[in-house]
Amino acid sequence: MKFSSLSRRPLKRHYGQGDLHFITFSCYQRKPLLGTPETRDTFVEILDEVRCRHAFALFGYVVMPEHVHLVVSEPEKKTPSKALQVLKQNVAKSLLTVTQRPAFFAFSSPSEDARTDQHFWHRRFYDFNVWSEQKLHEKLNYIHANPVVRKLVSHPKDWPWSSWTHYAIGQEGRIKIDSISLDFIGKEISGRV
Repeated sequence: MKFSSLSRRPLKRHYGQGDLHFITFSCYQRKPLLGTPETRDTFVEILDEVRCRHAFALFGYVVMPEHVHLVVSEPEKKTPSKALQVLKQNVAKSLLTVTQRPAFFAFSSPSEDARTDQHFWHRRFYDFNVWSEQKLHEKLNYIHANPVVRKLVSHPKDWPWSSWTHYAIGQEGRIKIDSISLDFIGKEISGRV
């Protein structure tokens, strides 16, 4: 038996079914590499660029200091995995130059591997197919409560790096949120409840 096969299990992704995707991905070693307003703003700007270039709809998001949650449609021509790869690469290219400053890595111990500052993202991501309106509401509520549960703010309105304002008060925040059509979650109607 090979040891490499024990350490990594292949992830099964379900694409091409017309579902939305609730995606979660983390910074390298769960470090708060998105821990400043500037880094979160940069992430949101790049998310908007990648969303336009890869033609996927954005229905919800939150950018936390050490991870991100997205609710997206599948891109028109590629998979969510490919779009996420481009997003993560572009954010890393942009922010690694900022984060490599010594003050940014002040939370790192001196004994950590010198390669730490070469990584921005954890390699894998979590992908949950959102196939019903109920699941969509569940995921959006989870996303919007995240900053409050983590005690970063006392109310979702105080965390501008999320889609809360779009849903709660009908205002655009830092990025345009696409309108939800049940066509995107049409599998619910075909019996996948």
